[in-house]
Amino acid sequence: MEIVSSLLSSAIEKIFQLSGLNRNGMNTKPMEEKALDVYDVIRSIRDPEKPNTLEELEVVTEKCVEIQELSEDEFLIIIKFSPTVPHCSLATLIGLCIQVKLQRCLPFKHKLEIYISEGTHSTEEDINKQINDKERIAAAMENPNLREIVEQCVAEPDD
Repeated sequence: MEIVSSLLSSAIEKIFQLSGLNRNGMNTKPMEEKALDVYDVIRSIRDPEKPNTLEELEVVTEKCVEIQELSEDEFLIIIKFSPTVPHCSLATLIGLCIQVKLQRCLPFKHKLEIYISEGTHSTEEDINKQINDKERIAAAMENPNLREIVEQCVAEPDD
C-alpha cells in the first residue's frame, strides 16, 4: 500500500510540474520559460527604420531577457538590447517600443528595466536613463507623431 501511495504521489507531482502549477494551483513556471514568453513578445517588434524585426536584426535575442522573482506574483524583467550600430539615433525609440509592448502584452505583474547592452552604444548611459524614466515615457507617448511610430513598430504582423 505504501508503494502505491508513493507512486501515486509521484505521478500527481509530475502532472503538476508538467501543467506549470503547484498543489495550491499556483503557477510555478520556471524563470527560463517566463523569459522565453517575454522574448516572444518583443522579438516581433519592427525596427523604426527598416522592414525587419528586432529579432531579425539581432537587436534582441533570447539571452537578452532575464527574469527575477520579486514575490510570489510579481517579477522583475530585465532586457538588455543591442543597437545595430554604436551611434544608432533610434536606440531610445527602440527601448520605448520594448517598454510599450511589454506593458501591454504581459499577463503577469511585473517591473521592467530596459538597458542597452554594455559597450554597444556611444551614449548608452544617457539612453538607459531615458528608457527607464516613467515620466519621459509618458510624455513621449503623448506626442502624436512618436505614438504613431511606436504603434507601427509594436503592431503584430497580422494586425
